[in-house]
Amino acid sequence: MSRLAKFDRDLVLERAMQAFWDQGYCSTSVATLTQTTQLNPGSIYAAFESKQGLFLATLDHYGKRSVEEITQTINSAETPLEGIRELFRQLASNVKKPESERSCFLVNTVLDASRHNAMVRERVNHYFDLIESVFRNALASAQDNGELAIDKNPRTLATFIMTTIWGLRVLLVTGADQDKVESVLDQLFILLD
Repeated sequence: MSRLAKFDRDLVLERAMQAFWDQGYCSTSVATLTQTTQLNPGSIYAAFESKQGLFLATLDHYGKRSVEEITQTINSAETPLEGIRELFRQLASNVKKPESERSCFLVNTVLDASRHNAMVRERVNHYFDLIESVFRNALASAQDNGELAIDKNPRTLATFIMTTIWGLRVLLVTGADQDKVESVLDQLFILLD
């Protein structure tokens, strides 16, 4: 009976995620993954069953971290709406950073692999739904404490926020300037007021 090689799972997932993020799922070879993760092919298959299994694990790694970071930012703000504004300010502050050209791993996956792979699409949608529910709950809390007008629909606004995030992520990849990004934020903040 073979034994699984011992390795730091989070480190392997981080390295594999970077490779998939840079090259896309289809263009990332098992040879690239073995070099990047420093695992031999047998260890990758023993731990993750397949290249797709490793890819799904990297989506879980990124998705869980994203949900936690968004939740923490919102919960650490004085009010729910201020937490949402802070998330967008952080996103806008990335305009000049080189990593902004990479977009979001989940958004990239939608554009790269999920159209042709139902399992990948389902996994990405799971994290999009979780993130959207964080926004929906924050908006409902804002409405409960009088910060958000009662005529606003938290479910619809949460979907709009998700769409705005996706659009901003793509806009950042195109090299948009700070003014353009700020104008999008201004419109979103007007809608939230």
